[in-house]
Amino acid sequence: MSNDGGGQCPLCHQQQSRLYFEDRQRQYWACPVCALIYVPVYFHLSPVEERQRYDSHQNSASDPNYRSFLNRLMSPLLTYLRPGQQGLDFGCGPGPTLSLMLQERGFSMSVYDPFYANNLLVLQRCYDFITCTEAIEHFSRPDTEWRRLLSLLNDGGCLAIMTQLVDPLADFSGWYYKNDPTHIHFFSRQTFEWMALRDSLSVEFHGESVAIFKKRPEA
Repeated sequence: MSNDGGGQCPLCHQQQSRLYFEDRQRQYWACPVCALIYVPVYFHLSPVEERQRYDSHQNSASDPNYRSFLNRLMSPLLTYLRPGQQGLDFGCGPGPTLSLMLQERGFSMSVYDPFYANNLLVLQRCYDFITCTEAIEHFSRPDTEWRRLLSLLNDGGCLAIMTQLVDPLADFSGWYYKNDPTHIHFFSRQTFEWMALRDSLSVEFHGESVAIFKKRPEA
């Protein structure tokens, strides 16, 4: 495989990235500026192939194990929220469940997903909090999508992200999370801290997969 064409980071747009790892399926590049690890565009699935992968998922709101999985994000997020606040579940997938769990807690929820809930009207207003579970690693343009999420968030609001974080001390070659062909961007604590600093956010980590950002109120 050629290692040309992966040098510009899709998050910070710097040209200093280097080939980080390569297997039989694709390459993984690493940015020394923001610490993002990413798969170059020429290894990305087509939208049709991507949709086929998502259609094979069997997640259901009636599955207690799936609810327990999503509770990894909801449980810490609840400590940031106030009764009556309005939220958006961005990247809800074919069977919105986290939004239902939050509705059961009394919050008003909207959902958006480019494949399954592509209602652009919900992207024309702002929210007190936004959840994004197991979706940011799929974004084809992470910086563009990230800025869109921030634009939808009220000042003082929370953006709760769940994705498996890269452990820089672990063996990347054996990391299961990279093997899903729809996973194309991989974040670490360092990457999220860089994003928070760049965009004047605070960030707190909960476990190995949850980061909660807070948009600071304007002075």
